[in-house]
Amino acid sequence: MGNEQPEIQLQGLHYLTGDPIRITIHQGRIDSIAPLNNLEVEQQQLPWVGPGFVDLQINGYAGLDFNSLPITPHTTSRMTRALWKEGVTRFFPTVITNSEEAIKEAVAAIAQECEEDPVAGDAVAGIHLEGPFISPEDGARGAHSRLYVRPPDWTLFQRWQESARGRIKIVTVSPEWAEAEDFIRRCTDAGVLVSIGHTAAAPDQIARAVAAGASMSTHFGNGAHPVLPRHPNYLWEQLAAEQLWTSVIADGFHLPDAVLKVVMKVKGEKALLVSDAVMFSGMQAGTYESHIGGKVVLTPEGRLHLAEQPQLLAGSVQMLLKGVSHLVRRGLCSLGEAWEMASIRPARRLSLPVSSGLQPGAPADVLLLDWRDGEVAEPRIAGVYKNGVSVFP
Repeated sequence: MGNEQPEIQLQGLHYLTGDPIRITIHQGRIDSIAPLNNLEVEQQQLPWVGPGFVDLQINGYAGLDFNSLPITPHTTSRMTRALWKEGVTRFFPTVITNSEEAIKEAVAAIAQECEEDPVAGDAVAGIHLEGPFISPEDGARGAHSRLYVRPPDWTLFQRWQESARGRIKIVTVSPEWAEAEDFIRRCTDAGVLVSIGHTAAAPDQIARAVAAGASMSTHFGNGAHPVLPRHPNYLWEQLAAEQLWTSVIADGFHLPDAVLKVVMKVKGEKALLVSDAVMFSGMQAGTYESHIGGKVVLTPEGRLHLAEQPQLLAGSVQMLLKGVSHLVRRGLCSLGEAWEMASIRPARRLSLPVSSGLQPGAPADVLLLDWRDGEVAEPRIAGVYKNGVSVFP
């Protein structure tokens, strides 16, 4: 009985309906959800309440980085706790294109910390391997190093998966390689989600990848050539593939509102948000040295660009809350839909236990959000509960 957690009750406005509710949490799970009828409770003072955010793509945060080797000790543990103040309760550390040994070292370090620290082990839902099986072409390759780009290799991937102790759950691949179709099929059979990204693939290659089991698009519309044929092109093909879920970065810099609107209209409940955050997220505006792009500038508005080429983005520094805020403030969707794009939908795509959201019996990963005027003020994280335990503030 010594581990018995006290019952917790939270009050707030349901993120989907706006109705005032009381959530009872017991032993780390949602026990019940009931309407609030207390006339003494002024609804305008209640925070919004909904499921914690799930980020499928985090490269780094607040100076911590999964791709600067050697990885600083306790990076995974520290980032797990730092992300709570951003409302992120589960996430996928993302390792990008690098040498065979560097990727092995990175995934092994993440896996080891997840085993040594149960808190990190619970928050890290898997590792996202973004490369090196991507396009070698400029534009499509993005900021990834051409030196280490290579064709999909199942034997090599298995070695990395062994070092990761089975924790690689997402791999971003370009279907343009002759080896891609077989690789995608093997990954899918092994329970690893294959996402199409950083690609210059032809329409038939996209179609074969989907038929082989590819089921998502990585930061759709980014990691792409600046100029494409009117049609056909790999963006149209991915939008048209009904099996593909589509992740987008909705920070106001990476994609125009029109593109976000089209993706959400076409994909419906298969549209989801990612941050694709790099290590400069959560840091003050200024000029920094990047290990992959030289000097970069983080503006007060939250845009990260190359110092010598201000027109070129150098990564994303806005977290999921900013994506939710942008979609709502621009009138692209409701708060409920934006919140689900950052929580329920990514959890559902990866079959995570939190995919049921605010339901009795679900893990109590709960987020409280102060947002008095969605068209004027920016939202503020008011509270975060991880497995029923208050972790922020």
